Amino acid sequence: MSASVALIGGRGYAGAEFLRVLAAHPSMQLAFASSGSQAGRPLVEVCPEWPEPSDTFQRVERDALKGLRADAWVLAVPNAAATSWVDAIRAARADAVIVDLSADHRFARDWVYGLPELNRPKIRSARNIANPGCYATGAQLALAPVRDWLAGTPVVFGISGYSGAGKRPSARNDPERLRNNLIPYRLNGHVHEREISLHLQADVRFIPHVAEFFRGISLTVSARLDHAMDAKDLEQLYLERYGGEKRVRLTTEVPEIRMVQRTPDVCIGGFSVDERDPRRISLVAALDNLCKGAATQAMQNLNLALDFDENLGLD
Repeated sequence: MSASVALIGGRGYAGAEFLRVLAAHPSMQLAFASSGSQAGRPLVEVCPEWPEPSDTFQRVERDALKGLRADAWVLAVPNAAATSWVDAIRAARADAVIVDLSADHRFARDWVYGLPELNRPKIRSARNIANPGCYATGAQLALAPVRDWLAGTPVVFGISGYSGAGKRPSARNDPERLRNNLIPYRLNGHVHEREISLHLQADVRFIPHVAEFFRGISLTVSARLDHAMDAKDLEQLYLERYGGEKRVRLTTEVPEIRMVQRTPDVCIGGFSVDERDPRRISLVAALDNLCKGAATQAMQNLNLALDFDENLGLD
C-alpha cells in the first residue's frame, strides 16, 4: 500500500522539515509541494536531503485543485491562512486527509486534535487533523499523567530556539538581538497557553522565552498535587503511563535539548519532589519544535489516518 501527499507551504521551517521526513518514508510519495514565493526552485534548496534534484516547488492556486490528486494534504501555511485552503481542498477531494500545522483549527470542535499519545483512537478515523503546537505538545505530555491530581494551576516555563518564530524577520529570530540573550514574550494569553488548557482540561500558566539556539524546546513544569508523593513514585507513574509509547523517552536525569534535536521524540524527566512540601513537584520535558513539535508529529498523524504503522518512516 502507498499514499501520495501534497504539501502546501513548503518554504518555511516546518514545511522543509516535513519534506525531510517524507523523503525517508517507504510508503508515501510527494504529489507536489506548493510555494508561491519559491515556485520553480528545487526542493533541495530548502531540504538538502530531498532525493530528486530535479523536483521543484509549484505554484498552486486554490481554485485549481480539482485537477490535482493526493491522498493527504499537509498545510504548512501561516496562521489564518489555512481555512481557505481547507475549503478548496474539500471542494476538490472530499475524502482526503488534511493535517493542518497552523493554529487555525486547534480549537475547532469538528477537527480532531492530533496528539497521538493522548488522542490516538480518534486520529485513526479522522479526515481533518489539527497538528498541536510545539510548546503545547511538550506541556500536555508532561502534565497528562498528573492532570487528575492537580491542586491549583501548574506553571510551565518554556524556552524555544528561534526557528519557532518563523522566517519573517522579528526580534525573536534576530541572531544579533538574541546573541548572549534570552527574550521573554507574550507573558499572558499566549495561544499555546489556551491550547494546553483546553485540551488538557485544566487551567495552566505558560511563560514562553526564545533563546539564541536554532531548534529545540525545554519546558520546566512546576505543579502542586492534591496528595504527597516521592520522586520514585512520581517516576513510576510516568513509566506506567508512557512505558509503551515509542516517541516518549523517560529519564531520571534532567532532559537537555541536545538529546532530542532532529529526533521525533519528547524526553521527560528530572522528576523532583520538594522535601518541604511533598505535594509540590517539578519535571522537565524537551523536544525538537520542528520534529515532534511539527513535522514528525504530522507524520505520526498521517500514518494513523492512512492506516500505516504509526512510526513508519520515523525510525
